[in-house]
Amino acid sequence: MEIKEGDEVLLYLNDKNSWIVKIEKGKTFHTHKGVVKLDDIIGKSYGCEIQTNMAVSLKVLPLDYIDFLERIIRKTQIIYPKDLCYICFQANIHPGSIVVEAGTGSGVLTSYIANLIRPDGKVYTYEIREEFQKIAKKNIERLGLSKYVEFKLKDITKGIDERNVDAVVLDMATPWLVVEEAKKALKIGGRFVSFSPTINQVEKTVEAMKLAGFINIKTIELIIRRYKVKLNETRPETIMIGHTGYITSGRRAS
Repeated sequence: MEIKEGDEVLLYLNDKNSWIVKIEKGKTFHTHKGVVKLDDIIGKSYGCEIQTNMAVSLKVLPLDYIDFLERIIRKTQIIYPKDLCYICFQANIHPGSIVVEAGTGSGVLTSYIANLIRPDGKVYTYEIREEFQKIAKKNIERLGLSKYVEFKLKDITKGIDERNVDAVVLDMATPWLVVEEAKKALKIGGRFVSFSPTINQVEKTVEAMKLAGFINIKTIELIIRRYKVKLNETRPETIMIGHTGYITSGRRAS
C-alpha cells in the first residue's frame, strides 16, 4: 500500500523506540537518532526503510489499534491489556453487543470494547468528571471509534438509562452501588463484570450480586510474567506485572 500525505505511520527503530508520525509535505521529524524528511516517505510502500540524516534506518509500518493504545492520552489509571482481554471475554462482548460501561476515565476500556462490538454494536459510557470525558472523547475520536460510543456525563449509581443490554462493565470505586441498576439494564442472561483494585471492594460487590440474584459469580486475578529469551540464557524477567486488580463477574438469571 502506497503512503500518502496525511497518513499516520509508525516509524520503528526498536522495541523501545518507535514514533507515530503524520506525513506532511515539507515537514521534518526529529528523533535522538537524527532527522527524517517526511517528503521522502510519500509514495513509498509500508515495510520500507527510511534513513535519518545520521544514517540510522527506521522501518515504516502501518498503524493498528495497539499502536494507538500504547500512546493514548492518560490522565487516569488505565486497565492493563491483560485485564482488558479477560474483562471483555467474561462479558461475552462481540460484534453487535450493546454494552454499558462506567467510568470512562481516559477511554482505554471504552475503546477496547468499541473495537470489539463494531460494526453494529454500541457502547454507552458513563463518567462523572467532565475533564476526563473530554480526554476520552479525543482518544476515541483519534482511534476512529466515535460512531460506536455514546458518552454520558452522569453518575451511574443514580440510574442506567439503557435497557435490554448485553453487558454492564464497571471500573469505578463503588461498583456494589450499581448492581441493582445493572440488573434492571441487563437482558436475561446478560453479563456483569467489575474491575476493582482492592479486595474489600470485591467483597461488597459479590454480596450485592448475591442479594440481587446473579449467578455464576466469580472473582479472579491475572498475573503476567514475561521472559527474556536468548539462546542458553532464557529466564523470567526480573520485573513483572503483578497485582493490578480483581475481576468479578456474574450473570443475570431472572
